[in-house]
Amino acid sequence: MADQQENNLITRSDNYNDHDRNGISKPTFADGQLSFIGRDATVIPPELIQDYCKITKRLDLSYNSLESTAGLEHFKFLRELILDNNELSDDITFPNLRELHTLTLNKNRLTDLNSLIDKLASKCPNLTYLSLLGNQACPNQLSSCDKDDEDYQRYRYYVLYKLPKLKFLDSTPVAPSEVAEAKRVGPFMVVVRPKDSDPEDALSTEVPGSPKYSPLPADISEDRDKDHQGFWGKNKSKYLGLNSEGNRFITDGIL
Repeated sequence: MADQQENNLITRSDNYNDHDRNGISKPTFADGQLSFIGRDATVIPPELIQDYCKITKRLDLSYNSLESTAGLEHFKFLRELILDNNELSDDITFPNLRELHTLTLNKNRLTDLNSLIDKLASKCPNLTYLSLLGNQACPNQLSSCDKDDEDYQRYRYYVLYKLPKLKFLDSTPVAPSEVAEAKRVGPFMVVVRPKDSDPEDALSTEVPGSPKYSPLPADISEDRDKDHQGFWGKNKSKYLGLNSEGNRFITDGIL
């Protein structure tokens, strides 16, 4: 039954003009792989869901303008999902995709790594390949020039700790030694995001409501500061170093 439906859809796709009856650009479908690339879609088209959700194992929606993943819940048999180069942000949601083993989200608008990984661990527990390159949530030089290799390695430990079945993360295979280290240090690699606030307030160490700190004695007033007197001159004292065991080899000529 499924094979007959797939053959009918292949024929239907081949018979499409450049656009179907609703003005949606035609997709490409073959051998369970559905591609709908570079169509500037902000959502997954309903027609795409209706026609292909039951027979698609690999779905490529890259180079669109997707702001939502609504509709993915109908693709029950997905094993690979490509969502690169879209407009997906931290409010992204995932349905239960137990068979999904490959997910790429490169170059989107993802910033909150903790939230994203928690969603994936819950909804896509069998992932073996994940790529988040080009997002702020992935701290490497592709997302920010002020990140270094140590930042990226801490990120890898945390992701591997939360998603222990991963065999490939971003552009690098997962090494057995990396998995062992992730188990040990992963819980401590969680990224803490500061709350949105004034940058100057973030640098301040003062406790709200506390008196302003001053290193000067409390009885010194501004009037006394004005009466302060000092002197300028040349110090003529001479250090002999007689009582310093550490300086016994320093002569007066060196000082």
